[in-house]
Amino acid sequence: MLLNGATVGFDTANNQAVFIDQTLLPNEYTEISTDDFDEIYNAIKFLKVRGAPAIGVFTAISLAVLVNKSKANKYEELFAELKNYADKFISCRPTAVNLKWATEEMLKAAKECNADNFKEALTQKAIEILEEDIVVCRKIGEYGAEILKDCNSVLTHCNAGRLATVKYGTALSPIYVAKENGHNIKVFADETRPLLQGARLTAFELCEADIDTTVICDNMASFVMKKGLVDAVLVGCDRVALNGDTANKIGTSGVAILAKYYNIPVFVCMPFSTFDKNIKTGDDIIIEMRNGDEIGNMWYEKKMIPQNAKTLNPAFDVTDHSLITAFITEKGVIKPNEIKKYI
Repeated sequence: MLLNGATVGFDTANNQAVFIDQTLLPNEYTEISTDDFDEIYNAIKFLKVRGAPAIGVFTAISLAVLVNKSKANKYEELFAELKNYADKFISCRPTAVNLKWATEEMLKAAKECNADNFKEALTQKAIEILEEDIVVCRKIGEYGAEILKDCNSVLTHCNAGRLATVKYGTALSPIYVAKENGHNIKVFADETRPLLQGARLTAFELCEADIDTTVICDNMASFVMKKGLVDAVLVGCDRVALNGDTANKIGTSGVAILAKYYNIPVFVCMPFSTFDKNIKTGDDIIIEMRNGDEIGNMWYEKKMIPQNAKTLNPAFDVTDHSLITAFITEKGVIKPNEIKKYI
């Protein structure tokens, strides 16, 4: 059902949103097709679909699918349904700006049509967003591969590969493009507690692509940096403030601090839409807090932490702009102090 290498898709013939259930990887590969709101909402909420670009594309597809099911025939009713779904999706994962961006793009498309072409317009807009993501990620890969031409190894945190987008990925796209160009780059993948997206997902897709991959625990990053095993750090992100402060999966800030100490460049790979012109600094970024069961229960047969122990489970942290070497986008390589020139 999905295109070769794709993570999410739009089955227009049957009006279904299609996705890979990433919670089952790497042990089970399952594609799911659905037009049910609850199933779609839960897919985003419980990380069956995850990664900021993928969430955005999947949201756009899902909005089109849900509106296509509507029995309403008046413009006001159709738009009200669309807005209701959009608001619910935004509340689902508040940190990832791509989700909000995708809903705004769909709402904008709806405002430019009428009842007669409402559904067709949203379908076409969703397809446009999906196809654009593939092109954007490929360009990120091309710019990134050029930067990495003298690098032998990189460290990644979380998953910012094809599983986090439609196809190529953001932080892993330069590695894929470099391989296409005959340059094989070794990857050290942080396991990325507590959801293990690095160990489960990054390692899965890189090994599937025959790329030399070594999984390390998050607290081993300093060891590999000190030993000179890493030439650069590549990460994705979910939101970037105007000053360059960047929200990404919890633990990214610590990796960037270590890289600064060891004089290793840190590159944030992202679509330009991840810049949020409405926030000045990282202090304005809402951090999603998740259930503590992900820390103490999820990967264990029995509860791992004492019954009376509390948990704190932020899904993201904010990396200060001073720790970031540059952003690799589809529009080129942008330094933190240059962002305002492009917005």
